[in-house]
Amino acid sequence: MSILHAIVLGIVQGLTEFLPISSRGHLVIVPWLLGWNDLDTVTAKAFDTALHLGTLVAVLIYLRKDLIVYISHGSQFIFNRKQPATQTGRRAWMLVLSAVPAGIVGAAFEDKITEKLGSPALISASLIVFGVVLIWADRRAASKNYSQSVDSLTMRDALVIGTAQVLALNPGTSRSGITITAARLSGYSRDSAARLSFLMSVPIISGAVVFKLAKLVRDGIPDGLLVPMIVGIVVAGISGWLAMWSMIRLVQTKTFAPYVVYRCLIGTGVLIAVASNWRK
Repeated sequence: MSILHAIVLGIVQGLTEFLPISSRGHLVIVPWLLGWNDLDTVTAKAFDTALHLGTLVAVLIYLRKDLIVYISHGSQFIFNRKQPATQTGRRAWMLVLSAVPAGIVGAAFEDKITEKLGSPALISASLIVFGVVLIWADRRAASKNYSQSVDSLTMRDALVIGTAQVLALNPGTSRSGITITAARLSGYSRDSAARLSFLMSVPIISGAVVFKLAKLVRDGIPDGLLVPMIVGIVVAGISGWLAMWSMIRLVQTKTFAPYVVYRCLIGTGVLIAVASNWRK
């Protein structure tokens, strides 16, 4: 893999992991559109590990203050049971619980998901359909003046939003997009829905990184991929942090419409490319 490809894919991963536009979908579409053929299955899986590690570092840095509080209060539940669990501690474990449904389904059906899903046409359709669902949910929530904060998270909400992440195993759905959709329908404000999506990404990305790193340690890093992986980690981390920062600022005063318009334009463009046999 060339350094240029590593930089481009690092930017793509970082931006699309946290913006509601599908990272997995873009990591298929971008190489397909550009005609890149240097990503065989082994290389792609190893490099994907690096990209997820980069975005994990980004979210840990961006949410460091919140995470320190959550870890501090959440650990009391295990190590200091004489003291009653705080609401913050309970919320920390709710966030961990939210990753369980997608984690189980993803681990159990990883190979089938890779084989059956992920064609450019299906990704494009998913971008459009789930983009429309996102804007519908956002407008419905706005009409009902939903304004709950992250502090309002309940066990039910954690399970509902966490279960929605299962749909994101389909490339093109977008993990951040579907969690924001579920959060808005559950009563959360726009910026709180985005922040919940970021917080819920920590356990799910952490689990994926551990799972993928275990395989990478077992199989080894493909020849010539170490430097591109390091580049991918750094670029994905920087672009991921910028994506989170920009979205929180945007949704404090605007809607999710720009992301939905983008999804529909990209989805339509790729469908046209597929229909015209521009790319085989």
